[in-house]
Amino acid sequence: MYQKRSYRNLAARENLVAFRVAVKETDLFVHAVKPLEEITRELILKHRGVVEAYIKRYPEFVNTLKPWRVSGPAPIIINHMVSAGEKAGVGPMAAVAGAIAEHVGNDLLMHTDEVVVENGGDIFFKTNGPVTIGIFAGNSPISLGMGLRVDPGAKPLSVCTSSGTVGHSLSFGKADAVCVLSHSCSLADAAATSIGNQITSKAHIGSAIDFGKNIKGVDGIVVIMGNKIGMWGEMEVVRLK
Repeated sequence: MYQKRSYRNLAARENLVAFRVAVKETDLFVHAVKPLEEITRELILKHRGVVEAYIKRYPEFVNTLKPWRVSGPAPIIINHMVSAGEKAGVGPMAAVAGAIAEHVGNDLLMHTDEVVVENGGDIFFKTNGPVTIGIFAGNSPISLGMGLRVDPGAKPLSVCTSSGTVGHSLSFGKADAVCVLSHSCSLADAAATSIGNQITSKAHIGSAIDFGKNIKGVDGIVVIMGNKIGMWGEMEVVRLK
């Protein structure tokens, strides 16, 4: 069943066209220079198909909460998920939403020179200027009151969010939002989950950030729990209207 994602109404870029494409559990909200719904649908089916085929061959891949070891050659999206899980210390499926967003987004760049792909709070983007990303943190008073202003420059960037209080994704923590900035969307997704797992009280925010900043490839972290916030990395924080 589709769960309304009202926070998507706050995502906009004046020169880009916005559209939604959903296939099974994958629900993408995309900004591009022109409508690319059919191409996006084909790309979702392509990359989902690869992951689904691998799971059919290795059913335990989908349930393990520990880093996965690849035996023999594997598709690139699987290798990205496995590498992200290994670096973050979690199972590979912790990176699946980010991996789909990243691989679809990279392929869309053959049809548009700017793209923003959001998949359940995990965002892959390549734009020709800075982007402000609002942080949805459930019932926290900080939710959607602040945003991260980031400029991808020459290479795509990603911001992924994990929550122990919002959504259906598995988390062992209680943070309202853990956002991770990285050039790898797969890694940002897995790292956000791993960092979020460390936080069961506000007292854990600092130690969780210390843990996260040692994950190779993580460039920035924001943790929100109730009225408390912790940050690390070179990010510009802006107040949202």
